[in-house]
Amino acid sequence: MINSEYLEKLNKFQKEAVLHTSGPLLIVAGAGSGKTKVLTSRIANIVEKNLAFPNEILAVTFTNKAAREMQNRVSSILKKRAVGLPWLGTFHSICAKILRKHAKAVNLTQSFTIIDQDDQQRLIKNICKSKNIDVKKISPNFILALINKWKNSGWYPKNVKISRGQILEKNMLEVYKVYQEKLIDLNACDFGDLILHCVKIFEENQDINKIYSKKFKYILVDEYQDTNYIQSKWLKHLTLLHNNICCVGDDDQSIYSWRGAEIKNFLEFDKVYENTKIIRLEDNYRSTQNILNVASHLISNNENRLGKKLNSNKIEGEKIKLNCFRNGKDEAIGVSDIIENELKKKYSYNNIAILVRAIFQTREFEERFLKIGLPYRILGGTKFYERAEIKNCIAYLRVVQHERDDLAFERIVNVPKRSIGESSFKQINEYARKNNLSLEIASQNLISQNLIKPKTKLGLLSFLNMVKKWRNDHSIKKINHVKLLQIILDESGYSASLKDKKDLENENRLENIKELLSAMKEFDNLESFLEHVSLATSIDQQWEGEKINLMTMHASKGLEFDAVFLPCWEEGMFPHQKSIDEKGQSGLEEERRLAYVGITRAKDLSFISFSLNRFYQGDWIDSLSSRFVDELPEKFIEKNNNLERDDQDFDFNQDIDNDNENFRSPGWIRYQKRLK
Repeated sequence: MINSEYLEKLNKFQKEAVLHTSGPLLIVAGAGSGKTKVLTSRIANIVEKNLAFPNEILAVTFTNKAAREMQNRVSSILKKRAVGLPWLGTFHSICAKILRKHAKAVNLTQSFTIIDQDDQQRLIKNICKSKNIDVKKISPNFILALINKWKNSGWYPKNVKISRGQILEKNMLEVYKVYQEKLIDLNACDFGDLILHCVKIFEENQDINKIYSKKFKYILVDEYQDTNYIQSKWLKHLTLLHNNICCVGDDDQSIYSWRGAEIKNFLEFDKVYENTKIIRLEDNYRSTQNILNVASHLISNNENRLGKKLNSNKIEGEKIKLNCFRNGKDEAIGVSDIIENELKKKYSYNNIAILVRAIFQTREFEERFLKIGLPYRILGGTKFYERAEIKNCIAYLRVVQHERDDLAFERIVNVPKRSIGESSFKQINEYARKNNLSLEIASQNLISQNLIKPKTKLGLLSFLNMVKKWRNDHSIKKINHVKLLQIILDESGYSASLKDKKDLENENRLENIKELLSAMKEFDNLESFLEHVSLATSIDQQWEGEKINLMTMHASKGLEFDAVFLPCWEEGMFPHQKSIDEKGQSGLEEERRLAYVGITRAKDLSFISFSLNRFYQGDWIDSLSSRFVDELPEKFIEKNNNLERDDQDFDFNQDIDNDNENFRSPGWIRYQKRLK
């Protein structure tokens, strides 16, 4: 028996969206408005009314998790009539299914392989080698990102148009041509090909196109604002006959243009599909009205949007707290104080989140939480001192500090590449073990005895000489630890290796290193800093159970928390200067949509903050509050000034033993209690 209550639990507009079953439908679903409930109820209604069999319904999501949730919800509504939905899945999984049946049309066999990112990188490296392209200067990730961009735009190599003077793109196009040829030779495709090939099949084989457009009587698409050009084109081909397409999304939450998402797919939906009905879901079941008022007022400054007004089914709630701090250190203290003194009495740590614009901004909060013993996790990323580039920097410093630190030596002896391969390092390791020597001394002996092959010898000798020079810089010339790391990064070639590889991942790594340099200035010397890092990483690993959530605003999309902190709202930081420089007004509007996403993650409480000074990239800078702060409606904001805080409250060195068994930080005390 069908659970007939599913329609009764819907509000007026949700019910309208479920029952509208003829023609194209765009559901503008505001944050927390129950879009998943609408989609699943719509599928259940189609099946219950016998408008289509389950295998005649195409339901597309962006994640497997969303697909599973949708299947489970539909099953709970239909109960005994519950059936599988064979065409419910991600864009890529559904396209792979279609492509298996028609692989011959794109010169593949049905047994084609879908290669992963590692395979893609290896293939690109081999192609670059054959074309004498230095992968140290142009990373395979950068090349793949460019190829993916072309594929998202619906371009095979022959379709790519290169403007005059774009030498780099012209060279990469040659790589793209060979890359596609190699994939065909291997009877393989990448994720981008899955959709691109399907569109090509539909365009060149009208009979195949008609089979699927006839088959799918109803099409439902989740998070439509995140679709790219080729995905929207694929969907258009599938609506050739029935045209019953229902897309759900929120243009105010379109924040993935850097991944190829095109907001115009959403904004121009009614132009692509004639006679479109637009239904707005404006009843919010997540946040208080004050939170929604602030979010709505802020996003109203965007010009390119369909528009909606969110109404809460909850109480008016507390005003959003706008906090001004003297600097980033005080901001971290202020946030931790609020959690310790106010929030933890009412909420689980699991329901508290700190959302930052860039991942390097978690560092000061991590430092503070470690000091006072607040457990935390990084969602969608790695903790600051566990990030690869940070561990590499620390390893360089450890090698300078201790010549017998074999673990650190092993980590960075070939970072960046110095022609010291596995076989050479195995030789060094065996010699060291046999003669009870450190890896560094073993390397010196092997070189002096001329037992290392020439190319490796040059790289290893260069590294050893640099280490010797850095130790002299530190111990004899008395160069401080911050300047020392800057010298190491420069002379080792590590910074250059990251700068040369022009991709987002390496840009983020450079930002993290700049933040590391800022962190180091809080310590008197290299020894105290390395002690701090060691203690911080070892303590935190022991914590289990409930944890405060730290993540970027991008990673927070789709999540919700009782209380949300939104720090670092300063001009240049947020909105991010790079977004404005590269994309102008459209970049600014996407940054504002990101702010909207951040605010609407909160159910009960939201805290926005900025500082007047921030230690960034090794220097103190005077900060201006974000223009988004000026756009917040004063009526729903509570302003707080936190400029009189005592600096002594935040001593970065307080975890060090200090030759006093009785002197330990709150974090250390709490850690010991956890171990008992």
